[in-house]
Amino acid sequence: MTFDRRAELGEFLRSRRARLRPEEFGLTSYGRQRRVPGLRREELAQLAGVSVDHYVRLEQGRSLQFSSEVLDAVAKALRLDPAEREHLHRLARPAASSEEPADSPPLRPGIRSLLSAISGAPAYVVDRTTEVRAWNRLAAAFITDFGELPAAERNMARLVFLDDGVRDLYVDWWARARDVVAFLRLDVARPPAPPAAQALIEELSAASPEFRQIWAEHDIKAPEHGSHRYRHPLVGELELTYETLRLPGHPDLALVVHTAEEGSPAQDALRILLLDGDRSDTSGENHRSRA
Repeated sequence: MTFDRRAELGEFLRSRRARLRPEEFGLTSYGRQRRVPGLRREELAQLAGVSVDHYVRLEQGRSLQFSSEVLDAVAKALRLDPAEREHLHRLARPAASSEEPADSPPLRPGIRSLLSAISGAPAYVVDRTTEVRAWNRLAAAFITDFGELPAAERNMARLVFLDDGVRDLYVDWWARARDVVAFLRLDVARPPAPPAAQALIEELSAASPEFRQIWAEHDIKAPEHGSHRYRHPLVGELELTYETLRLPGHPDLALVVHTAEEGSPAQDALRILLLDGDRSDTSGENHRSRA
């Protein structure tokens, strides 16, 4: 499974058409039985106010030169949310870039100091391929001891789909899996594509039928904040909220912080884990590693 921008554009549009019901729009059936769910191309073109040929060329990826007005009309007809609309524009009109894909630069010492200063909440930094670049002591105690993993396995998408211990951590694993795929899909679509992205998608597609299923759904959601319930082997069930923040000066990196409600049992559970995790490295740099 490869990330081809034109193919991705067509699959995304077809998946969005499939979730719409023609009767919601008062559309006629065109006199023939439907073989697939959702709107037909000609129906979508009618709603968007564009010619059928124009829309077909868009969905088939025969051109990446469509105007913002056309894309906005299609987005409105498809009832895309803001994240999906941005994703459509990114696929159909990729920004010209003379940059070659490159690995993320080393983290500034200040970012590692910030992670160490966040002592009461699991926090880590991920790049566009969900590689975990740095973490604090509580993240190692709560999620997994990243420092004990080979460097190639310090990746949240890989851990969520392929690591049984991390998988069992989530009460609603499917919700977490969809979140991580949404993050990966949005960031991979931003040019230039990171070098490791294609290899990661191919690895997860080959190893995980669940990843193949979720990737094929083409659901888009900017995972900026939310909550998950966890089932930790040491402290039991707890619920944490999370915030995802882009780092200034590092547009390809995001800081993810999980927090518990003040005075809640979840906050007490994190304190227990913090005491238990004193032996873990706080920065994620001077760690023991099998890499």
